[in-house]
Amino acid sequence: MSANAHSAAGSIGGRRAGGALEAEVLAVLRKAAPHALTPGEVRTALGGSLSYSTVVTTLSRLHDKNVLARTPRGRAFAYTPAADEPGLAARKMRQVLENEPDREAVLARFVDDLATGDEQLLRRLLDADLDLGQ
Repeated sequence: MSANAHSAAGSIGGRRAGGALEAEVLAVLRKAAPHALTPGEVRTALGGSLSYSTVVTTLSRLHDKNVLARTPRGRAFAYTPAADEPGLAARKMRQVLENEPDREAVLARFVDDLATGDEQLLRRLLDADLDLGQ
């Protein structure tokens, strides 16, 4: 097997598992935060083996998913994560909920499936929000 056949962790035939490259790119950007990186800087941080266009495509897709924010820098864009890790996890949870027609059933099942400590934490957070709203 050639050296490129396993160029990425967990890859076969030089291809990454679905979402693996996006995760690697996001990890590079989180490490650099709050400093925004251009595609060339991201490519270098990833080891330089990917084509520039692959990095640009990955960054553009993450931006289209609202995972990254971008600002113009010279002839390119510079990218930063749109939120921290808890914020991105919350965004994913919200997107799943928004795609379900019976939100009440989904939320009820979610709460039913929570560990006791997590359910108590959620109740405290909701109670605190209600107290602030009054």
